[in-house]
Amino acid sequence: MDKGSEKSTKFVPYIPASKSLPELTVTAIILGIILAVVFGAANAYLGLMIGMTVSASIPAAVISMGILRGLFKKDSILENNIVQTMTTAGEAIGAGAVFTIPALFMLHIHVHQLMIIFIVLVGGILGVFMMVPLRRLLIVQEHGNLPYPEGTACAEVLKSGEKGGSGALNVLYGVIIGGVFKALGDALKLFKTEVETGIYHFKNAIVGLDTMPSLLGVGFIIGPRIAGQMFAGGLLAWVVFIPIIGFFGQGNMHHFFPATTPLTHLSAWDIYDNYIRYIGAGAVAAGGIITLVKTLPTLFASLKDTLTSMSQNRLSSATLERTDQDISMKWVIGVVILFVIIIAVDPIVHVGLIGAAAIAVLGFLFVTVSSRIVGIVGSSSSPVSGMTIATLLIVALTYKLTGATGNAGIIMTISVAAIVCTAVAVAGDISQDLKTGYLVGATPWKQQIAMLIGVVSSSLVIGIVLYVMNAVYGMGSKALPAPKGVLMKILSQGIMNGQLPWDLIFIGAATAVVIEFMGLNSLTVAVGLYLPVHTSMPIMIGGAVRWLIEKSSKRKEDRQARQDSGTLFASGLIAGESLIGVIIAFLTFAKVPMPANIMLTNGLVSVILFIIVIFSLWFFAFRGSKGKSSTGNP
Repeated sequence: MDKGSEKSTKFVPYIPASKSLPELTVTAIILGIILAVVFGAANAYLGLMIGMTVSASIPAAVISMGILRGLFKKDSILENNIVQTMTTAGEAIGAGAVFTIPALFMLHIHVHQLMIIFIVLVGGILGVFMMVPLRRLLIVQEHGNLPYPEGTACAEVLKSGEKGGSGALNVLYGVIIGGVFKALGDALKLFKTEVETGIYHFKNAIVGLDTMPSLLGVGFIIGPRIAGQMFAGGLLAWVVFIPIIGFFGQGNMHHFFPATTPLTHLSAWDIYDNYIRYIGAGAVAAGGIITLVKTLPTLFASLKDTLTSMSQNRLSSATLERTDQDISMKWVIGVVILFVIIIAVDPIVHVGLIGAAAIAVLGFLFVTVSSRIVGIVGSSSSPVSGMTIATLLIVALTYKLTGATGNAGIIMTISVAAIVCTAVAVAGDISQDLKTGYLVGATPWKQQIAMLIGVVSSSLVIGIVLYVMNAVYGMGSKALPAPKGVLMKILSQGIMNGQLPWDLIFIGAATAVVIEFMGLNSLTVAVGLYLPVHTSMPIMIGGAVRWLIEKSSKRKEDRQARQDSGTLFASGLIAGESLIGVIIAFLTFAKVPMPANIMLTNGLVSVILFIIVIFSLWFFAFRGSKGKSSTGNP
């Protein structure tokens, strides 16, 4: 269909504008708040573990249909849409928080709850309001050009509401299995949750496995290609770089910065802690910038098209149809101006006029870019890291030129980057949600209000989660690597103080460039390089399971159904383990007595149980081919 015929044919959503169904109801709001907090905490846990999060919209939609239809006997597709919209707000707030704020904890800066709430709340609200004037331009006028893959998929899930019950059971089974495994391993300590082994006659080369169902689920969701590239980064670190450093350090009784122990006495883990972390951080920084640079043509084209469209539509009269009503522009402009003023004078993060101006300019720029880019490549491929790194570098250099250095400059820099990061993450997610709403016939202003409620409820909780996780495990530790937070710490500290092993960071950056020239995703490989190979191994296994399922499915319909069914179960594994992990942290923080010693130390039980989880993923994925897709795809 050409563009002329597309414009002449008015799109009719699943629920037409002339029909009204229950939408922003009390039941939907309560359920949405619960799921927003749950998935926000789960994604925070996941982000602190591996530096990435997963979309919550489809699992939330399926759970919502199961609860609203199964328990409350309600069948409004628009209510379900409100629930999934609020849930994605929690996911986005979790991502914005864990990618930046952990840097403050690692710098031993006192981070109080009000500070965290202020950062994510301001960023989240700005992300919603800055996206409002873009909805009609990007979602409606570009309907035939911007597919918004996650939003379109979620609309298909919602339209297949009668399948919601069985899909919700898949998620529930995953939650139970993932939660029980985590409780037995880390709460009751019946077995080790990490196993590793050296390679025969290969000094300092180690391969390992974190028996974590959540990582298995992540691998299934992101697929074999991305999982394989992350695993390749892990192998590059643990069977190439670490053995090389150990080899050349044999017999060397000198220590080299940043290590304080002679090289010859360093174990593989010591080499990782003292050298590979910095190499990995440099690779992640370079990978993020490369990803952003690759999207520059799209970035400039998106900004130009959006500004042109806004100029052309300035004098057009707004339709009063239910499906095309946004929050009033007077409210949008007023709230954005008010928040920028609050940021400039606030006594909490003290970013001043420079920070407020940076948030206003870079925030709107990157929100506009993110909202369009996710329409093309999806939220999972949006260069949020690259935009956050660019923000941090610009702001850090600006602050330093104006005389702000030391911890004060670092706090201001990270605070500005965190607000922009949260705004970008929220804007990308609400863009997908508004696409879903456009397809199913939702009322935009009600979705936007729902997103704001989800932002507020998640913001009030996420700080507690971060504080407890840091108190129990320690940000940046082996138990809680927080890779994106480490990167923000290194970059801000390096610019402000200059006391970093820059050679190692440049080695990592050069490695990322080489990887990019090989045709691989440098950021994905870099994340694997930074994290222990123990973390990327279960992700690789999850990707392999999905690959085997795809290869064993001859018909496209069966392959899609198995992917959908497996994705729901995998999402349950992530949610179940993550939530139990957060609960364990809270119990530990509250000094609730926990078993002190691991009863079974050889790791065999852990591996056997993990194999059972792998077969469970395989089983629940294949259940999807018994009928139509559990997520509603034909």
